Amino acid sequence: MKNRGAFICIEGLDGCGKSTQAKLLVKRLKKNHNAVYTAEPSRGKIGTYIRENYLYGEKRFSVVLEALLFAADRIEHLESEIFPFLDKGFLVISDRYVYSSLAYQGAAGLSIEWIEKINDHAIQPDLAVFIDVNPETVMSRLKPKKSVMENLETQKKVREIYLKFVEDGRLIRIDGDKSEKEVAKEVYEVVTKFLNTFY
Repeated sequence: MKNRGAFICIEGLDGCGKSTQAKLLVKRLKKNHNAVYTAEPSRGKIGTYIRENYLYGEKRFSVVLEALLFAADRIEHLESEIFPFLDKGFLVISDRYVYSSLAYQGAAGLSIEWIEKINDHAIQPDLAVFIDVNPETVMSRLKPKKSVMENLETQKKVREIYLKFVEDGRLIRIDGDKSEKEVAKEVYEVVTKFLNTFY
């Protein structure tokens, strides 16, 4: 086994079940590996600010400010959690990563190239999985108190960008409309196949 761990991110629309699937994956991986769950927005100062003062506010910030905040949180996340765990040989499973910024702020009208530029110091994940669920389905799952990004029009645009990354080979698509158990099985199979080639 390599000294460095592996970095895997789970992406998807709000309400697609990615948080549940990321946690189920970590639980299963722990049987044979050192694995840890983490998420964005992170538990750091910037991520906490985003969650407490922005996500459930009455309106979105300017999309430029939004993108910069998430990019800053990502660097703090990498430096405080992801890098230290990777250095210890852990499998780090992140519930959202840079693709969320590309999809959500891209859907809001920002240039994908500019978003990539401000995230230039964020490492590429070793594996990125997209749990694909119909936007109408995720809207029916969301809580009454929705975030500023949880509306049908936004979710449709976000999904289109995610699917372009699937076409480009940057994300591996998994059908999230199946049962939780079936999705978990498929996620684990994709990750196991990756790990067999990685180590």
